[in-house]
Amino acid sequence: QVQLVESGGGLVQPGGSLRLSCAASGISFRLNVMGWYRQAPGKERELVAGITPSGRINYAESVKGRFTISRDNAKNTVYLQMNSLKVEDTAVYYCSLAGGYWGQGTQVTVSS
Repeated sequence: QVQLVESGGGLVQPGGSLRLSCAASGISFRLNVMGWYRQAPGKERELVAGITPSGRINYAESVKGRFTISRDNAKNTVYLQMNSLKVEDTAVYYCSLAGGYWGQGTQVTVSS
């Protein structure tokens, strides 16, 4: 059974930082693309960042220069470091393995 367990969401002020973590189990983590998605109220779920097994990374234009995705294959974990957070980053953030498996989602709220 594939499981994705997320942590690190919460409330932060604009300009602040959060680090999300997603630990995967039940599948060969290092052979799969991992991604972070988010869904804000009234919006479609969107890809925030993705990282391939070889380390190739892509980001949504809206987060370039502010967010960093990384993976630790020894820990079967993918991270999303979020800096310079904006109010518009407020969303439920989801971890995905190969676009087919999903975590439960973790709320990120950016507010003064």
